Amino acid sequence: MNETIQLLHNHRSIRKFSKEQLSKEMVRTIVEAGQRASTSSNVMAYSIIGITDINIKKQLQKISGQPYVEHNGYLFVICADLSRIEGLASAEEKESMKINLESTEQFIVATVDAALVTQNMVIAAESIDLGACFLGSIRNDINQVDELLELPQYVIPLYGLAVGYPDHQPEVKPRLPFEAVFHENTYDNSQKQQYIEAYDEALNHYYQERSTNNKLDNWTNQMLRKYHVPTRMDVASYVQTKHFNKH
Repeated sequence: MNETIQLLHNHRSIRKFSKEQLSKEMVRTIVEAGQRASTSSNVMAYSIIGITDINIKKQLQKISGQPYVEHNGYLFVICADLSRIEGLASAEEKESMKINLESTEQFIVATVDAALVTQNMVIAAESIDLGACFLGSIRNDINQVDELLELPQYVIPLYGLAVGYPDHQPEVKPRLPFEAVFHENTYDNSQKQQYIEAYDEALNHYYQERSTNNKLDNWTNQMLRKYHVPTRMDVASYVQTKHFNKH
């Protein structure tokens, strides 16, 4: 493996950070590296909000329930953003563009663009010995986040990203086997179960042997628990009130 591939294989979510804060130069370096990610038709349908106001940070932490939303080197909120495109149009043009801007296709474009820029940011941060953690938990009350960040129409918060100097070194969590996720030419469902069973065994071993928070668990049980409980069901209606995913 070269250094880049090794860096990718060493990824783990960091949830404990030292008190040291990122400099403005580091924040800019990470964001500008993020901006070099691929983007559909050069739309760049995302915005990144840096949270430096401690009161906003505390409120986001309450929404999330996770301490590392407040205690980190820097907190970003990543948004899907089509407002820049909508703002280019005259009043007459806005009406004719509306059905396209509010389509499911453009919702996908914006969320994919945002995910790509964020993954680049994580890789950039890890390349300079920082750690990071995605924070989907800010969607626990997506309407309140919207109000806190004063988001206009055509902008929705997708997740947070905590970045900072790691204060722990968690082990690398195993992933599903290559064969469970890779298909050649057509979707092959024939051997899926055996690869999931192998992963369940590997993940259970990881949980028992890791240095902290040992437990007996596996992927199958986690997914069954997760998808039996409806979660964040207010997100769909919120997204549509912001003029996303309406057609």
